[in-house]
Amino acid sequence: MKQRTLAREVSISGSALHTGEAVTLTLKPAPAGHGIVFRRIDLQGSPEIRPRVDQVTDLVRATTIQEGHAKIHTVEHVLSALHGCGIDNVVVEMNASEPPIMDGSARPFVNLILQGEPLEQDKDREYFTLDAPVSVTRGSSSIIALPSDELKISCTSADDRGTHTQHLSLTIDPESYMTQIAAARTFTVYEDIEELLKLGKIRGGSLDCAIVIKGDKILSKDPLRFKDEFVRHKILDIIGDIMLLGMPLKAHIVATRPGHAINAELTKRLFEQLQQRKKGPKKKAPGPKFPLPSETSLDIKRILETLPHRYPFLMVDRVLEFIGEDELVAIKNVTINEPYFQGHFPSEPVMPGVLQIEAMAQAAGILMLRKTSASGSIAFFMSADKVKFRQAVRPGDQLVINAKLTKSRGKKIGVAECTCTVGGNVVSSGELMFAVMGAEE
Repeated sequence: MKQRTLAREVSISGSALHTGEAVTLTLKPAPAGHGIVFRRIDLQGSPEIRPRVDQVTDLVRATTIQEGHAKIHTVEHVLSALHGCGIDNVVVEMNASEPPIMDGSARPFVNLILQGEPLEQDKDREYFTLDAPVSVTRGSSSIIALPSDELKISCTSADDRGTHTQHLSLTIDPESYMTQIAAARTFTVYEDIEELLKLGKIRGGSLDCAIVIKGDKILSKDPLRFKDEFVRHKILDIIGDIMLLGMPLKAHIVATRPGHAINAELTKRLFEQLQQRKKGPKKKAPGPKFPLPSETSLDIKRILETLPHRYPFLMVDRVLEFIGEDELVAIKNVTINEPYFQGHFPSEPVMPGVLQIEAMAQAAGILMLRKTSASGSIAFFMSADKVKFRQAVRPGDQLVINAKLTKSRGKKIGVAECTCTVGGNVVSSGELMFAVMGAEE
């Protein structure tokens, strides 16, 4: 599919919803590859803003973007109309900080676009095609993007009282957008109006540009345009907010009680994926390296290369010696700087027994990795049996860990008998089972 712009510039005037300012908005043709750009001609130098999710600054009942001192409020209806009508390249010129709200829907902007006559250009349109699910949850709201070869939106809208619950699922293309979505008007709950006015919002609001829900009643200057107009407007907003990705999206979006904040959060996740794709695939970090049979001991550097554990959960400081293929002796120096002593216990610091088990498991894991030569693999602790704790381990003690493999099933499952001693006295012991898995598993 080819990119599209307008054949001629067109203008529309009205009042802004939140600032109440009089504003004229003009759509101007732009060359292929230009994208959508907002231009504030009322500011010195006529600064331009490319609408992207990393420029979002306010999401209270509208989507606001800002670059430097230039700010544009309530961009979602204009972006929704451009996205829904398949317009890729255009300059949106304004003489104020917010587009006119008109009747509260995107239909006036769709009519403006049609008046400007959409025109195909000689460059193919680029899409962001999702290849893995992305989901966001905020309280009772959720939004999920699933891989798809088209843009489809399934949305459920409901208020806090559970009334006016509506659902609609629709594949979005210019025809379905113009006939099924564009005319749906914005709406609010009557009880929210006073708080919005206190926040400096909806100064230009009236029943001319919004529907008000008061209990079971619908306050509207004109009758509802659709019996499920609320959910259709929610879809309208989603289409506008995801255009902050910077290019059209192919995905199936499933939304429950969406709003501008959660829409923007989803778009931000998608934008991060888009940026990563432009940089190319991440270089795969080298996996842990197994101890070689020729090594008779391991220092901390080699332990870090073998185990994935890091501060504050690395419980082996050194492997003193390997005894044949099936046994090792390691140490863990217990200091007052260990973070768990802050709460276990402040007046009587004692090393938790579970961390002694973890130290034994890590030592046995090193032993299993050495025996199986499983480079890039990780030993996962599975179970503990016959565990006993005999005396407390305190700051200043050196935990000597002895691990001996007693059973193994190929290169996947191992069982080890382990003991921890301090000053030659056994402080804990147990029989541990673990599994060795490769990074791809």
